[in-house]
Amino acid sequence: MYYVGVDLGATNVRAVVGDETAAVLGSASRGTPRGPNGIAVTEAVLEVVRGACTDAGIAPSEAVAAGIGSIGPLDLAEGVVQGPANLPDTVERIPLVGPVGRLLDTDEVYLHNDTIAGVIGERFHSERNPDDMVYLTISSGIGAGVAVDGNVLSGWDGNAGEVGHMTVDPHGFMTCGCGLDGHWEGYCSGNNIPKYARELYEEDPIETSLPIEDPDFSAVDVFEAAGEDTFADHVIDQVAHWNAMGIANVIHAYAPLVVSVGGAVALNNPDRILDPIREKLPEMVFINVPEVRLTDLGDDVVVKGALASALTGGTGDRSRVEKAP
Repeated sequence: MYYVGVDLGATNVRAVVGDETAAVLGSASRGTPRGPNGIAVTEAVLEVVRGACTDAGIAPSEAVAAGIGSIGPLDLAEGVVQGPANLPDTVERIPLVGPVGRLLDTDEVYLHNDTIAGVIGERFHSERNPDDMVYLTISSGIGAGVAVDGNVLSGWDGNAGEVGHMTVDPHGFMTCGCGLDGHWEGYCSGNNIPKYARELYEEDPIETSLPIEDPDFSAVDVFEAAGEDTFADHVIDQVAHWNAMGIANVIHAYAPLVVSVGGAVALNNPDRILDPIREKLPEMVFINVPEVRLTDLGDDVVVKGALASALTGGTGDRSRVEKAP
């Protein structure tokens, strides 16, 4: 039997086809459309699912189930993304469950927040991950998937784990992509680091090689200048402060033994992201400080978690299948 996993992110859409042992047989990917509406994003999802099926040498109707890990917020009752924070405002509603189910001719389509799919992937594909853990993504946005006593927390509407929208700064220096002030994501996500750098520069302009005024100025520029540019180092230190504060809040809420970190910002800059967090957490955390480590699954954590969801009827219970070596 064949199964489909989908990762819908704010930057890219990916899909894989796997068999009953979770071995990946085919894959496809493309950039996430920025509009003109949510239907364009839905069509991109269907395109990569078709592409993954073609790569695996099967027809879409041969897949018996699909899992989807998606940016939020979700409306599980409708099977859609509703008002995503990191896509343009014109992308209001992204239908997912219905269109994917029709393409595959199956009612077994399981929709999760992408970080919930991530923690399913972490626990399914790695025997060393404990029953109490958090998967945290630092990418275009910030979010967490949480497992407590072996139970993956989803919430009635699928939106548990939107920790990037925790308020870390009551002064609200930065406005998040969701439109609210002081959120963790507004300071530390890949989309918002350059905006934060501009605000810090306007508050205290110092000599810097960073292209602050360039409309294409990005988080990549900040990290590439680290160690050679005083202002870039200042920005990264401030980002580390907010990241450590956000993770400390997550630790106090869920008491994980492991915080596994993924997402493009962390994966591309592990020393600049994780080392300062590890240094700062003991001064911020009242309970046991967990191990903070980079995910072993890299960019595949969400799509492999979505595949695991499809294999296990949406549960991620690895005892239900025999995984490939």
